[in-house]
Amino acid sequence: MSEALRLSIVVPMRNEAGNVAPLVAEIEAACAGLAFELICVDDASTDGTPAALAAARLGRPWLRVLRHTTGGGQSAAVRSGVLAARGETVATLDGDGQNDPAFIPVLLAALDEAGPRAGLAQGQRRGRKDGPFKMLQSRIANGVRGRILKDSTRDTGCGLKVFRRAVYLRLPYFDALHRFMPALVAREGFAVVHRDVVDRPRLTGVSNYGLFDRLWVGLLDLAGVWWLIRRKRSDPRPDEIAPPAGPPADQDVGC
Repeated sequence: MSEALRLSIVVPMRNEAGNVAPLVAEIEAACAGLAFELICVDDASTDGTPAALAAARLGRPWLRVLRHTTGGGQSAAVRSGVLAARGETVATLDGDGQNDPAFIPVLLAALDEAGPRAGLAQGQRRGRKDGPFKMLQSRIANGVRGRILKDSTRDTGCGLKVFRRAVYLRLPYFDALHRFMPALVAREGFAVVHRDVVDRPRLTGVSNYGLFDRLWVGLLDLAGVWWLIRRKRSDPRPDEIAPPAGPPADQDVGC
């Protein structure tokens, strides 16, 4: 199965019991033409999410479930899924249903078209469905981030992303990593491509993540990422030295 995989899809979830079944069904329909696996990471939910995931797994051998026994946050859930992924390419989307899975193939095609030097296809939301105050906070945070990091990304908070797993594993891990991926992928020398995606209302429940939208929480992370970019040095690419010509070391060359 791992050799045939085209894509690993990682969905972090915390208390999303009502969203599990419709979201899994939408992902199944959107990616029907791909060889994919879906990894749902339950970040220590306290509602019916584990039972909903167990029900969703019936008849779906491509659906895998990971569970954190203690909550680690969205970045930790994404990282757990990526580490467990069997595909060389990974897609992520939020577990609340606001990200439309129909855009997963669109982002995958964008990454393929950009070639091997592209590391990330980043979705950028149009028609945001968040409340006006949260949207204002997000706009301020994105504006400050963009001016400081110059990552050419309008909306890094969009959970819809498709990236090369090997590139992700080169990035420094910290809380809120998923919101700084464009800048950090570029730091590693890879291109970032963008595609507009449609935002939707949350299917059910209330938001469990998104603390970065409070600007005062994100400023420390922003300063840390700015420091990482400033401290980046070019990576020397070593050439392996061929062994000397002659008989093998264990061969008797005596008279």
